[in-house]
Amino acid sequence: MPACHANPLPVAILAGGLATRLRPLTEKIPKVLLPVAGKPFLAHQLELLRKQGVTHVVLCLGYLGEMVERDFGDGSAWGVKVEYSFDGPLLLGTGGALQKALPLLGEKFFVLYGDSYLPIDFQPVADCFERSGKSGLMTVFHNQGRFDTSNVWFKDGEIKVYDKKNRLPQMQHIDYGLSVLSAAAFHEYPQGTAFDLSKVMARLVARRQLAGFEVQERFYEIGSPSGLAELEGLLAAH
Repeated sequence: MPACHANPLPVAILAGGLATRLRPLTEKIPKVLLPVAGKPFLAHQLELLRKQGVTHVVLCLGYLGEMVERDFGDGSAWGVKVEYSFDGPLLLGTGGALQKALPLLGEKFFVLYGDSYLPIDFQPVADCFERSGKSGLMTVFHNQGRFDTSNVWFKDGEIKVYDKKNRLPQMQHIDYGLSVLSAAAFHEYPQGTAFDLSKVMARLVARRQLAGFEVQERFYEIGSPSGLAELEGLLAAH
């Protein structure tokens, strides 16, 4: 994987969920702190981002988030600046958590899931977003139902449909787990309310404001016991 020049876009990592699929492993520690190949998963994520030239990471946290701040501090040990945005008493969902973090993120930013390990070059994704002139961009992978359920109809470089609940035969791609969004995409949602990022994305698709970028490398994730074991094998081999 090539290293990039300094990447000016900050990265929001969505890591506020309850990780129920991984219980009992996540009853006492948040998913991003689960050990993978000898260190917390988040350490692997931050090292990957630093190699991409990313300098600023904002962690959107909820469940047990204080443990993450205690262990990772300002991020200097990993060569990146880390800031924290907490849901507070109400779990805000992925969309609400991003909206709350906007003061730290600025006008445009990458979004990454807290359980995703994505061995791709980020710079072409950022460049595609800039060229598109749209409010957002989603990376997609030609999945054909292999690694998880396909949820994107992607054709001629455009996202036609994105839906995590209603499947269409044309859905051969999957949301890869890396997006670029502008703060403007969140302006119509009331502050402090809970909503899902998929709602924002679906609205952008309906307005033809969501660009698509197809990646060729498969994704890895620790959202399930099988995914955790697979990534453990991959990283331990390195």
